[in-house]
Amino acid sequence: MAAPWPALCRALLRPRGPRAEPGGRRGVRALRRSPVRVLQPQSPPEEPPPPPPAAVERSAAAPGLWYEKAAAGDRRLGKVVTIAKSKKFRDNHGKVLLEGHRLIKDALQAGAVPQTLFFSTVGHLKLLPEAEIKRASLVKVKFEDVKTWSDLVTPQGLLGIFSKPDPAKMSYPAAQLANSLPLLLICDNIRDPGNLGTILRSAAGAGCEKVLLTKGCVDPWEPKVLRAGMGAHFRVPIIANLDWDSVPTNLPAGIQVCVADNNHPGRGAGSAPASPKAPVKSSPKAAPEHEEEEGAAIPELAVQHYYKDWARAPVAVVIGGETQGLSPGALGLAASTGGRRLLIPVVPGVDSLNSAIAAGIVLFEGRRQLLWRHKQEDGRQKLPVPG
Repeated sequence: MAAPWPALCRALLRPRGPRAEPGGRRGVRALRRSPVRVLQPQSPPEEPPPPPPAAVERSAAAPGLWYEKAAAGDRRLGKVVTIAKSKKFRDNHGKVLLEGHRLIKDALQAGAVPQTLFFSTVGHLKLLPEAEIKRASLVKVKFEDVKTWSDLVTPQGLLGIFSKPDPAKMSYPAAQLANSLPLLLICDNIRDPGNLGTILRSAAGAGCEKVLLTKGCVDPWEPKVLRAGMGAHFRVPIIANLDWDSVPTNLPAGIQVCVADNNHPGRGAGSAPASPKAPVKSSPKAAPEHEEEEGAAIPELAVQHYYKDWARAPVAVVIGGETQGLSPGALGLAASTGGRRLLIPVVPGVDSLNSAIAAGIVLFEGRRQLLWRHKQEDGRQKLPVPG
């Protein structure tokens, strides 16, 4: 017997598959059969690592001549100011700072060793010997930065860090060597940078063989001394930081040492020379230990005007500082060599001459006398021998 129609309809509409549980749990059971992935809460994203430092930008100024452009905050640039202002840094690290085309070119030609050259335009490099600057690190910087470092009113845009020159290893200009005379200069307590630079320039111009600086003098590699010297540092050997006990070891044998002095107030230009025992300013620190005692006698020296005969080869001249004057060590050395006190007559009432002016007067007079004496001796040698 056929099933009644309502029952047949229910059979056809019954869902296939697992039987639904009462209470509507069929959907829940179906969800449990599907795998569920549990997602853990995400932590905030980490900051990306810093990018690697950019490579140094390098360019060619000429075939085989490469330079780099300084990045912001380049530490080498800060060393320039340190070298310029700190004598201790210059002494400890053996470096000096030079500025300007002429000074750097003179240094390179004399054999000074460049370490780093800072320049604002490539054109500055073309003014320097290419073979010499290849040994240095070349760094292009902004001209505004050069102005910050420079002491010049109109900076040129070129600075260089050099190894501190060794006089024994320098190659001085041939013209300078050819015109050199057996004339030496000893600077005694020259503390003003401008004066010392001018004195060195006069020494080079007069053809001095060597310049000695005592411990009381300003550092010859101080920027103001270099600027006033106008390249004299690379024309004449300069031996600095000497005490009076070591000065004689840097002098040739048989030399006579004279000291430059000023006319004393109240004396006319034509009056008699001052007494050898006239008071002389001295610096206790610059004097040897045996002369530091109070009331030490001032050595007696023959006194004469500077334009009279005194320059007999070899000869050295001591120039004292304006503040300290001649030290007892200078007078003692002059006395031990049979030297003289050279007076520069001045108008009554004038206390003293600038030390740089005095050095120029005495050195060029010494040059004149040495050349005249050489000419006289040369003329006698060429006289025909009577038959």
